[in-house]
Amino acid sequence: MKDLYTEAKNVLPNSYSRYSNFKVAAAIRMKNDAIITGVNVENASYGLSNCAERSALFSLYSLGFRKDDIKEILITTEQDDFISPCGACRQVMRELMPDDAQVHLANNKGEIKTILNKDLLPFAFTEDDL
Repeated sequence: MKDLYTEAKNVLPNSYSRYSNFKVAAAIRMKNDAIITGVNVENASYGLSNCAERSALFSLYSLGFRKDDIKEILITTEQDDFISPCGACRQVMRELMPDDAQVHLANNKGEIKTILNKDLLPFAFTEDDL
């Protein structure tokens, strides 16, 4: 887990958060131990911004990885408090990650809380609902 935290912290400065100044980074461990990272990227039109979790997920899908390749994700910020994914990220994570994938929320002190992906968004709208 320390390597996930280190990777996320290493890319945190890459965040493009000039409007909120709220940097977020995510690091996803694949089952083959590859680590894919992402940061939040803001836009003057706030609705067109992208969170770190989705940036990392979209990157790994672009690289050819899929849901069953994902083991866990760690999300961190520069904050001393824990943060959790926004609603949009929870929905995307629920579809693009295994339900039993671990989601680690890390604060700036290196403390970590872990929950399962399926517990972030109970009663999620999924492909089974279509």
